Amino acid sequence: MPATPATSSLQQLLERHTAPGELYDALPERALRCVACGHRCLLPDGKIGVCKVRYNDRGTLRVPSGYVAALQCDPVEKKPFFHARPGALALSFGMLGCDYHCGYCQNWLTSQALRDPAAGTPPRRVSAEQIVQLALAHGAEIVASTYNEPLITSEWAVEVFKVAKAQGLTTAYISNGNATPEVLDYLRPWVDLYKVDLKSFNDKHYRKLGGLLATVVSTIRRLVTMGFWVEVVTLIVPGFNDSDGELTELATFLASVSADIPWHVTAYHPDYKMTDRDRTTADTLVRAVAIGRAAGLRYVYAGNLPGHVGRLEDTRCPTCDATAVERVGFRVRRVSLDGGRCAACGTAIPGRWGRGQRISRWNAPVVIQ
Repeated sequence: MPATPATSSLQQLLERHTAPGELYDALPERALRCVACGHRCLLPDGKIGVCKVRYNDRGTLRVPSGYVAALQCDPVEKKPFFHARPGALALSFGMLGCDYHCGYCQNWLTSQALRDPAAGTPPRRVSAEQIVQLALAHGAEIVASTYNEPLITSEWAVEVFKVAKAQGLTTAYISNGNATPEVLDYLRPWVDLYKVDLKSFNDKHYRKLGGLLATVVSTIRRLVTMGFWVEVVTLIVPGFNDSDGELTELATFLASVSADIPWHVTAYHPDYKMTDRDRTTADTLVRAVAIGRAAGLRYVYAGNLPGHVGRLEDTRCPTCDATAVERVGFRVRRVSLDGGRCAACGTAIPGRWGRGQRISRWNAPVVIQ
């Protein structure tokens, strides 16, 4: 898509919020190979990557730094993580840009800001220390990189997370999973929780969104092997990825990696450029949950339709079926865990339970002073 005056102006503004990057291979004649995401963009001098925010400036990779475009305190369940500190607040920060171009993106104002002149929010300068102090001031136990694709701003996320972990906070990525082994090695010391959007199990569909299924499949396998806490989300879009066959393949893959991966099947609503189909129904989510369980997954959740899917928002013990965490939407009503074990029968429930375990508050806006 050719740059418009609006996107060009934003691009120029964002160039003031950059720093030298670390995720690249140097090539002859001042060219670079960026390894922050699965596109592995070849960047001759002066060229910008698919993400629109990482570029080669005379042999130096410039990457986003020192700003946020979105900042919010949310329950961790909204990310969604259901097996990490139930009820805890997550200070969520995001920047601009994405390496995908999903037509139904619900965060398109930030993710598509450099492709679509209708999108974009002004960057607000902030330091890593300020973000962490805001988290502490709001009682957040988690700091999360989200709203746009965090892989393409990984150097900035690590800068923030180093400060956060020094304060005893948990850190999280909310990502499309279009990763490389290099970026995951770079993130591993600093990222605790990693949510992956597995958008489809059809490579043709993935290519329409701007990615490759094989890359995301490889990322999920690698994340689990490396010891990140992984939860997977599939937004169920009618007529796109909601067939029994595709959902069965997807769930079977996840179960082959680990039966303990929490799988969230969530409801689509018309948004951005995809307004040509109906919302996902509760019946469709219930069907997807049944498929996930039949494939061998122990923890499958129905999301985005609070109160309409029965107990499918709750974490239940796979041994005795007792409710370990009771939820309505993003609100935790009750936690019945004893040191990460079912309070009724003692079965270990995999997760990163930590402190948390309190009733969720509603979203809280965060103001940078």
